[in-house]
Amino acid sequence: MLSAKNAKVVEATLPVVGAAIGDITPRFYDRLFAAHPELLRDLFNRGNQANGTQRQALAGSIAAFATALIAHPDQRPDAMLARIAHKHVSIGISDDQYKVVHEHLFAAIVEVLGEAVTPEVAAAWDEVYWLMANALIAIEDRLRADAAGPDGDPADLWRPYTVVTRHQETEDVTSYLVRPADGSAPPAGRPGQYVSVRTTLPDGAHQIRQYSLSGTAAGALRFSVKREAGGEVSGHLHDHLRAGDLVQVSPPMGDIALADGDGPVLLVSAGIGNTPMTAMLAHLADAGSTRTVVSVHGDRDQLAHAFRADLARLTAELPDATAHVFYERPLGEWPAERTGLVDLTTVDIPAGATAYLCGPLPFLRAVRGQLLAAGVPAADIHYEVFGPDLWLGA
Repeated sequence: MLSAKNAKVVEATLPVVGAAIGDITPRFYDRLFAAHPELLRDLFNRGNQANGTQRQALAGSIAAFATALIAHPDQRPDAMLARIAHKHVSIGISDDQYKVVHEHLFAAIVEVLGEAVTPEVAAAWDEVYWLMANALIAIEDRLRADAAGPDGDPADLWRPYTVVTRHQETEDVTSYLVRPADGSAPPAGRPGQYVSVRTTLPDGAHQIRQYSLSGTAAGALRFSVKREAGGEVSGHLHDHLRAGDLVQVSPPMGDIALADGDGPVLLVSAGIGNTPMTAMLAHLADAGSTRTVVSVHGDRDQLAHAFRADLARLTAELPDATAHVFYERPLGEWPAERTGLVDLTTVDIPAGATAYLCGPLPFLRAVRGQLLAAGVPAADIHYEVFGPDLWLGA
């Protein structure tokens, strides 16, 4: 991995670079978008750029990668790299863009750190960057080739889909069943994965968002969209995307998907985080699985709980499944032990369970901690967070 000489330099300068990375990333993005405004217009999430979460995610990934290289010099942090690679492929990041990022990132580093960036320091961090970039490029090339198939074009994975049906799950969650417009079969996805949806907004920008698959049907995919406060894409889809319309959709991506096997499964979600869990439950039910399945979900109340009926129906279809639902402010009578935030200490967790978590970051931190305290190995706890992952390396 990292050469011995440069490893010493990176280890010595990691505290300085890590402390400054919050200043480096804004300058990097300002430089990048000034030189390439089309990237902000048509590739990057403008909302996440405005609120700073994408910038925090970049800082976290670089720091986590460098830290991993120093702590485990003979290992590559493949779990972190896979998560980033799936997201990059889903939105259309290309190999040549890594050179563009390198140019503006290192210019920003020099701007912030000044004379501290000696030729020796620059060379060491240049090696860190290209180790990460080349690893991502290799993973992403494989993902694109697999998604394109033998007759497809890995360079352009976007396909037009026709909206077959639109279903209002709750006041702010809508599901769309879509089929390839050319009548071909959609690419196979794994339960728990997401698709990217590319939307043309009124100002002409082509903005991209990821939405988890909430189920499938013959020759079709179903994704679900929560209208977010101030969300320009989710609001546009809710207001304008109707049955019969065309929409650009990527192949299913995502490294967190239900693994095959016969061991117990624990599905833990909050809010719209139950979207991939619904797909996992549907897959298990369709397969006639006899696995022990425990679903735990937290929401504001019954009206906000999307896929509530699906959870009850799919749990009933599985021979060894239970569901536990927590409401913060339940409407009407509700068990006291299931009122408030999700508390896994009140749930019987099957021995040997593989856990899948999805929801806001504070929720993920809390329930992961409860699982670790209950003796569930960290390797058996998988999580998906919507939006930029600010928890890389966890």
